[in-house]
Amino acid sequence: MSQDPSHLDAVDPLQAFRAEFAVPTMAGREIAYFCGNSLGLMPRATPTALSRVTEQWQTQAVEAHFTDDDAWMNYHELARDGLALIAGAKPIEVVAMNTLTTNLHLMMVSFYRPTAQRRKILIEARAFPSDRHAVASQIAFHGGDPAVDLIELAPLPGASTVDPAQIEALLEREGERIALILWPGVQYASGQRFDLQRIAALGARFGCAVGFDLAHAIGNVPVDLHDSGADFAVWCSYKYLNAGPGAIAGCFVHERHAHEHLPRFAGWWGHQASTRFRMGPEFVPTPGADGWQLSNPSILSLAPLRVSLAQFQRAGLPALRHKSVALTGWLAENLITRLGDHLEILTPGDPEQRGCQLSIRVRAGRQAGRDAFEFLAAAGILCDWREPDVIRASPVPLYNRFSDCQRLVDALDEFFRGQA
Repeated sequence: MSQDPSHLDAVDPLQAFRAEFAVPTMAGREIAYFCGNSLGLMPRATPTALSRVTEQWQTQAVEAHFTDDDAWMNYHELARDGLALIAGAKPIEVVAMNTLTTNLHLMMVSFYRPTAQRRKILIEARAFPSDRHAVASQIAFHGGDPAVDLIELAPLPGASTVDPAQIEALLEREGERIALILWPGVQYASGQRFDLQRIAALGARFGCAVGFDLAHAIGNVPVDLHDSGADFAVWCSYKYLNAGPGAIAGCFVHERHAHEHLPRFAGWWGHQASTRFRMGPEFVPTPGADGWQLSNPSILSLAPLRVSLAQFQRAGLPALRHKSVALTGWLAENLITRLGDHLEILTPGDPEQRGCQLSIRVRAGRQAGRDAFEFLAAAGILCDWREPDVIRASPVPLYNRFSDCQRLVDALDEFFRGQA
């Protein structure tokens, strides 16, 4: 039998971090928030960080680019070490810039180089729509046909997740015709986590460029991008990184490409920093991921990210992963033990194959699932809904508690008893 959640909360070494977040309330009680996979809660330090930037703007105007330890000229560099830590990368390999899909397009300019023999892109079936739109448009831009050149790998019949052996089998058949593999670290709908190193090694074996969309992985599971050997990765920062709606995104380019003059869409902030302000017409890229920057970064968007990265550094990635496994495991065990007749969990049961998200399907069908989702919301338990019939619940270790998970299970139990 699983342990008492009150006891688990009391002995949780990360319990103090919850107080660092603003948790919305309903009827005077904090809600049980399970939507960190869509938008992370706001750290209470964020308004102060934003006020610091606006105060600099108010009192120094353009001179704030050059004064103080947090001067704006090199402000993006202040996030570099924190990003490198959380991405399992070297500092030269990471940069905070743009948005996820913008970064994906910039990376495909450099790493999707179709030829007559090798022009296909491999993605997962039911990829996040923005990813599919991006790769299909890149194929079309290069004169290809997405109906022919886009390969979408689906789970085997009757399965909810992709067997990693399917990827290797597909590459055995199609590898010599695939120019790029774009794969998620964690699949957004199912919550399945993938072995990045295995996929990158397969891509290298068959001569494919390999990139990862880490929107649902960064800040959720260990990613170790440098050791994975991937060519590039992109992610957003408003989910598990808690940097706010529309937050500045991130990008990884492997160190082996740091000094290569790859084709790219250039902008002046990607120009070599030492000569950027000579305003010359020739583009000389800054070594590393910084060389893919376009415009000077948004200071107002970087400030909340710095707050979040500092929290991750203080909490420690091993401690966060340990709690995530325990928290998600408790929720999965209790959902199945108490409510397995009414629902199924689509996310893999092996903790190594998932992060903190559980994708839940109500056995009675879509309408019953939607009713359950709305019942939870009315009870102050906020999950999210993904068509056609999935409730996603993500107990985030920085701010969720075992008692939050108990509220979710108890509320679903109440819902199903009311349906009897």
